[in-house]
Amino acid sequence: MQLEKLKLKLVRDVKSYKKQFFTYVNNTQKQKENIGPPFNRRGELVTNNTEKAEVLNTFFSSVFIITVGPQALETTIQVDANKGSLSVKEESVCELLRELDPYKSTGPDIIHPRVLRELANVIARMLSIIFKKSWRSGDIPEDWKKANVTPIFKKGLKKDPGNYRLIGLTSVPEKVMEQIPLGTIASQMKHRIGKASMDSPRANRA
Repeated sequence: MQLEKLKLKLVRDVKSYKKQFFTYVNNTQKQKENIGPPFNRRGELVTNNTEKAEVLNTFFSSVFIITVGPQALETTIQVDANKGSLSVKEESVCELLRELDPYKSTGPDIIHPRVLRELANVIARMLSIIFKKSWRSGDIPEDWKKANVTPIFKKGLKKDPGNYRLIGLTSVPEKVMEQIPLGTIASQMKHRIGKASMDSPRANRA
């Protein structure tokens, strides 16, 4: 009964006492073994943590296959760079930083979204410079290519690698950078769709 009251109090006060909440969650996870031991390809059970990670990585790599249909091959999305549509403005980066959820987790670079949000006015210029160099060079910082991946057990036998799903945490600044071209493409698509609707015979008859 006392445990249930403690859980209810932690949930109610999570925004004010986040440290106590996450301490409880971390301690609970340490007490419970959620992974395996899974079977490897030879049908052998593996108990070493490194071997478990290799088994799960091998399985998810084998089922993650990108298939492209004939319609997708004929479709091209091109961003008009001549109009400066991919220019990274400091104000836009600052706005994206202010929209970050301060209660989200960090990525491998250990940069918390709350820090980025609170210091948006200070670091927006620096990040915009990094983003611009990434567009020009076609590369991004090494830390932004990494992710903290955790397998979560779904149901069935824990020995089967297929009964786990992956949860990945990537760099928050990298996620912010992704929003810039996505927003540009979405804006251009809306513009082209609206223009096509205005030029259609039905619109002209109206």
